[in-house]
Amino acid sequence: MIGISKLYCGIENEGDAIRYGKQSVHMSKMPHAHSVPKASGERRPVVSWNITRTCNLSCIHCYSDSEAKAYDGELTTAQAKEVIADVAQFKSPALLFSGGEPLIRPDVFELVAHARSLGLRSTLSTNGTLIDPATAKRIKESGFVYVGISLDGIGEINDKFRGKAGAFAKAMSAFKNCVAVDQRVGLRLTLTRHNYENLNEIFDFIEREEINRACFYHLVYSGRGRGLSNEDLTHEESRHAMDIILERSADFHARGLQKDILTVDNHVDGVYLYMKQAEKNPEKAAETLKMLEWNGGGRYSSGVSFSNIDFYGNVHADQFWQYYSFGNVKERPFSEIWLDQSDPLMKGLKNRLDHLKGRCSVCKWLNACGGSMRVRADAIFSDPFAPDPACYLTDEEIGLTQDKLAALKAKGEEFAVPAHLLQKKAPVTAI
Repeated sequence: MIGISKLYCGIENEGDAIRYGKQSVHMSKMPHAHSVPKASGERRPVVSWNITRTCNLSCIHCYSDSEAKAYDGELTTAQAKEVIADVAQFKSPALLFSGGEPLIRPDVFELVAHARSLGLRSTLSTNGTLIDPATAKRIKESGFVYVGISLDGIGEINDKFRGKAGAFAKAMSAFKNCVAVDQRVGLRLTLTRHNYENLNEIFDFIEREEINRACFYHLVYSGRGRGLSNEDLTHEESRHAMDIILERSADFHARGLQKDILTVDNHVDGVYLYMKQAEKNPEKAAETLKMLEWNGGGRYSSGVSFSNIDFYGNVHADQFWQYYSFGNVKERPFSEIWLDQSDPLMKGLKNRLDHLKGRCSVCKWLNACGGSMRVRADAIFSDPFAPDPACYLTDEEIGLTQDKLAALKAKGEEFAVPAHLLQKKAPVTAI
């Protein structure tokens, strides 16, 4: 995650401690504040846990390819509680309940209550359509510290992406129901060409509905998302989207609106933010770069400080790497699987700077970006250590000279960026 509000606007938030290794005394006393890790590379992983594959929607970019049906082989309640106990003793900073749609699982509130009893911080990732007033009350009482509700645009745009008419209206009701019981809640949105063109409208919506936290995710090619090349932003559009996000976040701050705005799944955003900031405030930008380098970007993300357990108990580097498992929690504890570097991919991810290829390997921002998303490189180039194709920085911006480019070519490390990411596209009118 790139904390736009923190890095660009100087607004402190509860997650800054584990992202940037610093925290004020005031924030450390907040009820849901994280503790400050000793070092970025020593952070225990946040665990994203798909507790069920079943979902009541059919989103066109779903990484788990979920449908409205039951799936055999999911973890039992007893097995799930064993996972929770292991994750708690492993000192993971957070357990993210996801799906499918996690609220469909009958024992979800029993599981989060068990996690709370063990001192584990639990959050909920949901489409929101099942959160009526009574469910919002149960969410609050069971122990979820935060609820992230996914949208893909305003009104009809969201419903078409979600595959169900009325999904937007129900998600909006979910926001209001959570706020009514004082449940911390925010917006999660995956950037695509259809909602990107309405980003300003989305920021207006965030202000109008008094949403205090919004995470903008970059598209990752996994599950049904593998076939969405026409929906992905081009490099030019990604830069424009970031310009809007930065401008609107700064405007919120200037007008005294306390919003926590983040981008997710492209660590290049941090470098781009730094470069824009350096044009206006070099001193502040220098401090931003220090925080980005402490964080390490992708270097300490998937496979290190972020993890995934799927519906069947398989352990993955992140939720998008569903096709590659390091082991199953029915056979070995998650904590044991996560520390075991006998698997070559796990070892590589935990030591990725030694393995990166192409323009990532010579990028002058490597310590801040860390090679970004390895699963995206694997999806496009069938090589987990190839460059992230979603990097929208130019060769000049990353310090890739003609001499360095020639050296990469000589090693066979010239990776062609997919054409759909480079081409200029006409404005979007319909899905």
